Formats: sequence, structure tokens, C-alpha cells
Amino acid sequence: MLTETNKIKKVSLQIKGMNCSSCASRIEKSLNSARGVYKARVNFASELAYIEFDPEELDVNKLIDIIKKSGYDIKTESKKITLKIGGMNCIACARNIEKALNKAEGVLKADVNLASEKATIEYDPNLIEYTGLVEIVEKTGYTVPAREGVEIEKKDEDLEKFYEAKRRMVHAWVFTVPIILWMIPEMLMDMPWPNITIFNLGMILLSIPVLFWAGRNTYKSAYKSVVHRAANMDVLIAMGTGAAFLTGPLVFITPVANYAGVAAMIMAFHLTGRFIEAKAKGRASQAIKKLLELGAKTAIILKDGKEIEVPVEDIRVGDIMVVKPGEKIPTDGRVVEGNTSVDESMATGESMPVKKRVGDTVIGATVNQKGYIKVKATRIGKDTFLSQVIKMVEECQGTKVPIQDFADKVTGIFAPLVLIAALITFILWIIMPDILKEIGYSARIVLPWVDPTLNKWTLTIFSTVAVLVIACPCALGLATPTALMVGSGIGAENGILIRRGEAIQTLKEIKVIVFDKTGTITKGKPEVTDLIPANNFDKEEVLKIAASVEKGSEHPLATAITRRARENNIPLDDISEFEVVTGKGVKASIGDKRILIGNPRLLDDYGIKTDGLLDIINRLEDEAKTVILVAVKNEVAGIIAVSDTLKEDSVKAIGELKEMGLQTAIITGDNQKTALAIAKKVGITHVLAEVLPDGKLEEIKKLQEKFGNVAMVGDGINDAPALTQADVGIAIGTGTDIAIESSDITLVRGDLSGVVTAIKLSRATFSKIKQNLFWAFVYNTLAIPLAMLGLLHPVIAEIAMAISSISVITNANLLRMVDIRPSYQRLNAK
Repeated sequence: MLTETNKIKKVSLQIKGMNCSSCASRIEKSLNSARGVYKARVNFASELAYIEFDPEELDVNKLIDIIKKSGYDIKTESKKITLKIGGMNCIACARNIEKALNKAEGVLKADVNLASEKATIEYDPNLIEYTGLVEIVEKTGYTVPAREGVEIEKKDEDLEKFYEAKRRMVHAWVFTVPIILWMIPEMLMDMPWPNITIFNLGMILLSIPVLFWAGRNTYKSAYKSVVHRAANMDVLIAMGTGAAFLTGPLVFITPVANYAGVAAMIMAFHLTGRFIEAKAKGRASQAIKKLLELGAKTAIILKDGKEIEVPVEDIRVGDIMVVKPGEKIPTDGRVVEGNTSVDESMATGESMPVKKRVGDTVIGATVNQKGYIKVKATRIGKDTFLSQVIKMVEECQGTKVPIQDFADKVTGIFAPLVLIAALITFILWIIMPDILKEIGYSARIVLPWVDPTLNKWTLTIFSTVAVLVIACPCALGLATPTALMVGSGIGAENGILIRRGEAIQTLKEIKVIVFDKTGTITKGKPEVTDLIPANNFDKEEVLKIAASVEKGSEHPLATAITRRARENNIPLDDISEFEVVTGKGVKASIGDKRILIGNPRLLDDYGIKTDGLLDIINRLEDEAKTVILVAVKNEVAGIIAVSDTLKEDSVKAIGELKEMGLQTAIITGDNQKTALAIAKKVGITHVLAEVLPDGKLEEIKKLQEKFGNVAMVGDGINDAPALTQADVGIAIGTGTDIAIESSDITLVRGDLSGVVTAIKLSRATFSKIKQNLFWAFVYNTLAIPLAMLGLLHPVIAEIAMAISSISVITNANLLRMVDIRPSYQRLNAK
């Protein structure tokens, strides 16, 4: 936290590496001896250093250096925030803001997205606060219209921008249409009507409201950009239209053609392009709007036995909500009364309703279809599933894919290069007009607007203005983010939450997909299939011992055992000294009896022989059942076999992944035989069995070395290290149990069809990105040289410039037409 009073700044830094109070004393002494530090206190318990210092003598970075020189480090807990930016008109604006933010002390990373008009900023709150970030944006010449933590009503704002762009366009054409009609006799018959003087004056007077009324924002933006020493697209348009307009007054004092009317036409087409862009960009960003509109506005809660309607914002954790048939469930919760079916398509993309009974979780904004239910609120506000989805989509839309780096470098220097190109054009037409005119004579056969008979100064202005208005870095800047916005929105609609935009590019390059077994390939709800007692124990006794020990565990196998005991009405014993043995099982005590429950390796560690049970164990494992041994006082009491059924679509999904050219692997802590049996059923090629949780990461590394890029599909909790190590981590979750921190992509539904859909979405989105970048580069590569040679009319150049940006956004929106469902789902739909 950073505060400032007059010339005293106060900062609190969290220190890493202190082991005792003497460590704190050493740091405190080093800080207090530094010039400019008024007071420093280091708290060993809280691991915080509170420092008051003179900002003219030193800054926070120097304080951090002092701490590091003392042998310690700083704990940085970065925060991420999304700011809405107002006033951006082209990619150069976004680049200027991004550059200013990334230079700021405390900003770790800033990405500014022109398409969504947002800045996604990761920063260290110790070094900079929210107000500081806003100040940087405003000093760059732009605005931040929203306060921290306040969600903007995106639909209304986008509509307002759309209508404002429409008004400016209409105002421009009201005056431009008469200009065009007035110019027709002069262009076709070389007869300015009624005479040349009135014609020239008319062109000037009609162009003034177009340029300086309808187009005033373009000039304002250009002025701000110049003041802050950064050229953007509006600077080029302003210079082009300004130069063309000045030929109007100049025609009365020098032999030059009057391009004032052309300047108005350029601005009118420019504003038309802005209008169409606003419309298309609004469509590209509609995913967030749809998500925001999904939430319920009010809720009925029980207070003192009475039903009271309150705004959703007033719901508190623990409130009991009444949800009637046809109503939206206001917030995430758990059913405490009633049975129903819920339409969860907004979360999962699955059209079939899901049955819910007492104890089941429900997601806010899903629709209660049939029954009258009461729901206990468990998550509210920013913690809800819908809020997490919105956050993930916004984060994804705020990130960049690697392919964009080159485009960013080009757009960063584009405007200055265009200004240089315009200067070169001006000079070439001054010093070698005859050579360039010869090119014009050759081209006029197919390009009727080319007129090399005009005088040198007219052709010079004609070509220079064309260069200024033809240049379009916007198309390059919009190529990637618009496709990413549409792709991430489509993903959210289909239950695929993409956290990092980079995953879109990486996923299409994956060679191997590794699946965790339990809860990923299988349903994760195993059932006890066999109870085999040993050494004079009976079935009920074995089940009672195992369930007593496992009753506090949330592991799916433990849940299966305790559920069977509950179904058989078996009373459970109290236990003590419970301990988890990672990857092997658990141990505990019941009275004076030491209990071991787990796989054969656990019993081997304690010298308990299982040789006489090998035939039974092998038979059960061959049947793809997980074997759990129960030992009491160093003696095997019995065997419990648990089986987990495959998910309905596991076989089809993995089969389609193989058809797509991908290798598949299974990784599990289960025994080799069970893993092989499951792999055989679903058609998986590579089997990695008996792998402890901390060993999964190493196995992922080995696969990366052998095959290349690897994707890991798991539950996102026990598999977190492996998900992080994989080139793309895909977490499978259901409802509110999504794991977003360790994965790049989260599949809301629990089935594997989401993996197929995610890869198809990745390939389709990246294909659009490549198409957009290709055409944007081709356009600029061909258009600028043609303009320099005087072969492009400035008006046609402006039309082409607007079309290039519009085509990029339109092409990105065509992603919605791509069918990303697995082939077997498409066939079923038919």
C-alpha cells in the first residue's frame, strides 16, 4: 500500500525470507540508515516493513534494493484489473496507452484491446494503486469512465456509441451528397456550374460542416495525439483531409485543383467506416453482454417465515431463496427443499435439463423448470459462477496470442512510417513528376480517375493525400483481438472458459492429450462392487472399519465406501491419529487398533503380506476395478473393490481426437492393470499408471520431451502441478466447482466432448486470426505503393481503408457460423 502526505511517502512491503526477529532487526537497520528514510519498522510476525520516506531522495524500487541487499526479498501479490478506456479511435491509441502503462512503476503487464476498448492490467498494489493507473491513462489523453469494481452497463454504452457514430455519419452525408451531385457536371463535362468561382466557394462552404462539425472528434483526437508526441490513425486522416481542404482557398491564389469537396468525401467515408466498425465491434463483444444479461435482477428470500422480494445485490450467504417454476435461480446455492429440473444451458451449453434434489448444487442465472424449490445461497457477488465466467472471458479478451507480437511491432511504428512515406511521395512528385506521369498515362486505361495531365502541384497533393488516408494499421491491430473476442464468447456459450488467449494458439499445436482417469474419463462416482473378508473378519465388519476411517475424506473412493455403509445402516466408530499417505491410502486408529486402508503398496511399506490374495487382486484389477485393502493390527481384514463407470461420451470423444491426429494418454495413481483395462475400453494409446500426484508433473515433462506440445485434462485440484506444467491445462469441472487458477481452459460440463470442441474452436479461431493478418498485411503492402505512384484517388483510398478494417471484424464474426461440435453430436442432432 502506497500513500503520500506532503513530502512524506508511506509504503508497506511484505518481506520474504525472514526466519527470526533478528532478521527483522537487520532489515530495519539497513532501511533506517538509508538516506531519505524517515522511519522504518519491520514486523517479524506479519512479515511487513512499514516505511516513511522522502520521494525526492529515493523511490520504492530503491527501498526494495536495500531489502534485497540485506539478503531478503519482497513478496509481490499482483492484482489484475480491467479498465474501460474512452477516447480510443485506432490501434495507435491503444499502443500509446499500453506503452505508458507498461512503463509505470508497479505495472507488471498491461494489454490494451482496441476492439473491446479495455485495458487489462496486472500490477503490484504495493507500488501503484487504482487511482495511479487511472491517472496514467488520463495523462496519455484518454478517459476511464468507470470506477473500480463497478461493472459498466455495456449494452447501453455500446448503443450510445453506435448512435453517436450514426449521427456523425448522417450529418457528414447531408452535406457530402450535395457536393457529389454538384461535382458530377464538372467531372463528366469539365463544366463547373454555374461558374468556376461559385463552384469553388460551394465546395469550401459545404465541406466545412463535414470536416469541422461531423468530423471534429477526428481532429480532437489527432491534436491530443500530437500533444502527447504519438501519431495515430486520426493524425493521418486529419493531415490528409486538412491538406485536401486547403486546396480550396489556395485555388484562388495558385494553379491547383480544388480538393475541398474530396476532403469532405474522405471524411464522410471515414465516419461511415467508424459507424460500421462500431456496429461490428458491438457484435464481436456481445458475449460479455449476453452473460451480464443472464443474471436475475431480484430474488425472493425467506425472512421470519415470510417471502420477501429483494434485489439480487442484497442476498447474503446463508439466505434461503424461494425459486418457483420458470424463474431464474438468483445466485449459486444448494437445494434444501424440493425436487426439480434445471436448464443449465447458459453454463454448460447443454440443452437437456438436469435433475436437482435436496443437497445438489445449483448455479445462479440457470432456470428452474418444473418444481418449487428452496435454495440456500452459498456464493454471492464476484464469487458466483457467472461472475467467474465473465471474469475469465474478459481476461481472455484482454490477453494477446504470440502471433500478435509481430503485428504489434509493425503497428507501433506504422504511423511514423506512413508520414515518412507521405513526405517521400511529396518530394518524388516535386523532383521527378514527368517519370511518375508516364506511369499514370499507362494506368489511366484501367483507372479512370488517374489524370496525368494535371499540373505538378495538383498531382503532388493528390498522391500525398492518398498515401495519408490509405494507410490502415487498424486492420492489423483488430485482426487478432476481434477473432479472440468472438472465439472466447463462443467458448463461453458452449461451456468452454478460456482463461488465457495464448491457449487458443497453443492448443491447435498440441501433439498429445493426457487424461487423468478418475472424474475425467470416468464419472468420478465409483460404487463398491465387491466385499471380500479375510482372516476371520466378516463383510459388515470390514465395511464398518473402512467407512469409519474414510468418513472424513472427500476422495471419490472414500465416498463410495461411506455411502455403502450408510445404505446398510452400519454405525461408524470414532477414530484418531488419521493421516493421509500420499498416493497410497490412509492410516488411523480405532481404539488401540491401528488401521491401514489403501493399495498393496501401503501394506508392503508396513511389512503386511498380501501374497495369498494375489489371485483375487489380479482378477478384480483385470475387471477394471480399484482394489482397496483393509488391514487391522498388521493383518489383512479384507478387500473392497470399487468400480468407476466410464462417462457416456469418453469412447466417442477420444476416438474423434485420434481421428484429428492427436496422441492420447492416461495418467493415474491406480494400478497398472486397472489403468490398462480402462485405456483399452476407451482406445487410449499410452498408459502411465501408479503415478503419485507429485510424479505427474515429471511424466508430463517426459511426454513433452518425446512428442512436443502436451495438453493435460484433469480435475484442476489434485492435478494442479501437472495442469500448470502442460503447454495447455484443461480443467474439467461441473457447476460451481470449476478450477480456474491452475488451468488455461476450464470445461464447465464434465464430459470429454468439451475437449474436442475446445480444440476445434482453437483451430477455427486461429484460422481466422491468420486470415485477418494475411489480408491486413497484403492490403497495406499493395495499397501504399499504388498511392505513392498517384494511382489511387484519395476518396477510393479512404473507402478501401475503411473496408479493410470492416472486413477484418466481419471475418472474425464469421466464426459464429463454424460448427465446432464433435461429429457424433452433429450426427445425433440430424
